[in-house]
Amino acid sequence: MTSLPALPDSPALHTAIRRELYSFTLYRLLEAALLCLTVFAPVGLIFGEPRHPHLAIAIAIVYLIAAVALFFSGRRGHITTQVVLGISIDILISTLATNALPGVASGIAMMLLFNIGAAALFLPLRKGLVLAAIASVALALQLGWSYLSSDAITRPLIEIPMFAVSYLAIATLTSLLGQQLRATEALAEHRGSQAANLAEVNELIIRRMRTGVLLVDGDGEIRLANEAALLHLGAAGEGRRMLATAAPPLYARLRLWERSGNQDATPLQLAQDLPEILPRFARMLADGDQVLVFLDDAELASRRAESLTLATLGRFSASLAHEIRNPLAAISYATQLLEESQDINQSDRRLLEIIYQQTRRMNGIVESVLGLARRERAQHEHLDLGAFARQFVADYLESHPLDNDTLDIKHTGGPLPCLADRRQLQQIVTVLVHNALVYGRMPGEPAQVSVHVHRDDKGAPVLDVQDRGPGIPETVAAQMFRPFFTTSSHGTGLGLYLAQEMCQANQAELIHIPLPAGGTCFRIRLTGARAIATP
Repeated sequence: MTSLPALPDSPALHTAIRRELYSFTLYRLLEAALLCLTVFAPVGLIFGEPRHPHLAIAIAIVYLIAAVALFFSGRRGHITTQVVLGISIDILISTLATNALPGVASGIAMMLLFNIGAAALFLPLRKGLVLAAIASVALALQLGWSYLSSDAITRPLIEIPMFAVSYLAIATLTSLLGQQLRATEALAEHRGSQAANLAEVNELIIRRMRTGVLLVDGDGEIRLANEAALLHLGAAGEGRRMLATAAPPLYARLRLWERSGNQDATPLQLAQDLPEILPRFARMLADGDQVLVFLDDAELASRRAESLTLATLGRFSASLAHEIRNPLAAISYATQLLEESQDINQSDRRLLEIIYQQTRRMNGIVESVLGLARRERAQHEHLDLGAFARQFVADYLESHPLDNDTLDIKHTGGPLPCLADRRQLQQIVTVLVHNALVYGRMPGEPAQVSVHVHRDDKGAPVLDVQDRGPGIPETVAAQMFRPFFTTSSHGTGLGLYLAQEMCQANQAELIHIPLPAGGTCFRIRLTGARAIATP
């Protein structure tokens, strides 16, 4: 038999035990009243005259007073103390009453049987057996006293062992039963408390979910709604909420789903100032009329789709790595062979040098993108940011003819040491300069782009790419670092995203700063040379 776990007494269990004790003291009052009726009323003539009338009267009065006192004190005080005190009084009064009223001795001993059983219900088994043994010994001593006082003995001696066995048996049974009941009640309360806690946790989870959840009945009334759902419904979701009033388009989608069973996957905007949502519907019960409405944020769903697309793109890029590197290696090798030819004049040799440099740069870009897809650590090295910027501008002007556009460098200070991956930093600045030359120009005017190297207010090395174009609207600025977001029909939308990812890999920060006089500034805040790179 599996034993129940030991559980601490709770306030509810204590109240239940106190209620049972109250019933026990009420029964004792009934016993005291019955004893007074036997002594004082004419009914006593049926049982014969008392052997000791004065003793019988005193016992009846004392027992009635004690029963009343125990009845009123049963609602407070220590339960075990009250039970032991009460059963002790019961045994003493029963013993004396049996001696004073020999005609009803068997009835008094029988009534004491219930008192012992009720007392053992509140006590451990050992204490219950001790009380039963005391009652049996008291009954035997009373009978022995009757023999010694030469009174007429009308009760058979077999009653003593019979009552003793009954007392011990009822004490054992009720004590074990009481322990089992208390353990079961405590376990039930413990499980109920756990269920209530789980219900609160579930309610908190549903309330704090980013997915809106509505419970709509058959009449279209919103029965339950979490915080995300109320955010999507706006002010229309307050008060007694009918879905047809709070969100008519959503109600129309619900009715369409109930009729056809098909879910419309197009985003839905309930109001101009609310985000777009993707509603989904499910019945609460198979044959019920209550429907659960899930409101997913369309933007979050779009970001999850973008993450899957980027993961797929990373795997696809890895599969193309060898296909890209092989022709690059062939071009690089052919360029080196051409440079060794004596028939190449100096101007053509310079073109071959540019081809070789660009193939190396293309190979570096491929390796950087693949390293980013594999989340490889950037290879930090000590750089002089000023010297890097001057070399970058010189290489860019040499390999990218700008016609009427201008690209200059602003750096008048001394060395500006920093920690960064040279190849990734060159790719980041290339993306920013290319965007500035393409988009950072006023209509009909040449682009004016500058690379400014300096320290910010906190002393960190900073590289700014500035233009004098029309600037970037706030709506575009809020999304331009998202993957695949582009305002150009020829762009991929990955340039700024990859630039930001590579900045994070280099423990750098890429931010957009609108210029007060017009134009745009993209700032790269790098890690100083004295900083310690952490993974």
